[in-house]
Amino acid sequence: MLAYPADMAQSRAKKPGRVEETSAGGLIVDRSGGMLRAALIGRLDRRGTMKWSLPKGHIEPGETPEQAAEREIREETGIEGRVLAPLGTIDFWFMLQAQRVHKTVHHFLLEAQGGALSDADNEVDEVSWVPLDQVVDRLAFEDERRLMDRLPELLPWSGVAGHQGADGPGPA
Repeated sequence: MLAYPADMAQSRAKKPGRVEETSAGGLIVDRSGGMLRAALIGRLDRRGTMKWSLPKGHIEPGETPEQAAEREIREETGIEGRVLAPLGTIDFWFMLQAQRVHKTVHHFLLEAQGGALSDADNEVDEVSWVPLDQVVDRLAFEDERRLMDRLPELLPWSGVAGHQGADGPGPA
């Protein structure tokens, strides 16, 4: 049997647990006016910088990812929408209260059906309509910017070009 120094045994005992989380959300596009636009949410980071992202949240028991995306977008933006197509799935890791969290987020393309922009959700600091051709530049996270590569395929009539990241286009 191997013996470990006391401090090593303590560090092994403090190893964080692992939690799996699944969420859904996406890009909601409004084409009712003369210009295509998408609703994005903004959250202030620890430094007070606004970070723009796609609305998303946990899938409730009994919900499909598509239903959760529609609900979360409505809750976080005030906009009612219907799913048109999947955009892609992102997964990432983060730490939360000594727990190692593996999060999977299913993103969808949605078409706005009504409602009015609202930042009433306490998880959101700001909500904004952004011209569709400016969404890539506004999004704070590279993995969400890569999802925009599917827009020319999903909305061929929109004239929106795909995202070109540091390594060229992201995966489709």
